[in-house]
Amino acid sequence: MKTRFMSIFLPLIGISILLMGCERASQPVGMLPTTDTKQANAMIGALSDSGVTGMAVFTQNGDQITVLIEVQGASPGLHGVHIHAYGDCSAPDGTSAGGHWNPTDVAHGKWGEGEFHLGDIGNITVGADGTGNITLTTDLWEIGTGSDVDVVGKSIIVHADADDFVSQPSGNAGARIGCGVIVLAE
Repeated sequence: MKTRFMSIFLPLIGISILLMGCERASQPVGMLPTTDTKQANAMIGALSDSGVTGMAVFTQNGDQITVLIEVQGASPGLHGVHIHAYGDCSAPDGTSAGGHWNPTDVAHGKWGEGEFHLGDIGNITVGADGTGNITLTTDLWEIGTGSDVDVVGKSIIVHADADDFVSQPSGNAGARIGCGVIVLAE
């Protein structure tokens, strides 16, 4: 039985592999599938001796960009997380990052509900161990294009309090306790 299997199916498997290879080899180089994957990162450092650290990773796949933000050393509860206008974390209180990134010039709000800044990511839930993460996927941002909606050159800010999604212009999220400049990954 085993010999019969091998004599019938192995040649068929070999022919299939050969045909797949020929099909791929016959495609012009410009016709091969391409990926539009780009990445940008921000190392989040503590502001005002908060002890908050973390990382934000922006990954583009086609026209979709997903950001994953992870923090450590934060107090348990909700903390507003936003993209701010300037890639500058030099001020001890984070004010050098400017206000929320808002290239569309609309009111502050909750992502995906009515008006919201392109920098209005939302609230990150931090557990008793001081860690938390948040993920958001959108086609409203770009990475490394230099356009008005390019996240590179901006900052990620972690706030002391939750974003209420209503108060203008920044959701009453309190002090800035973490900051990281968004840079193009190499």
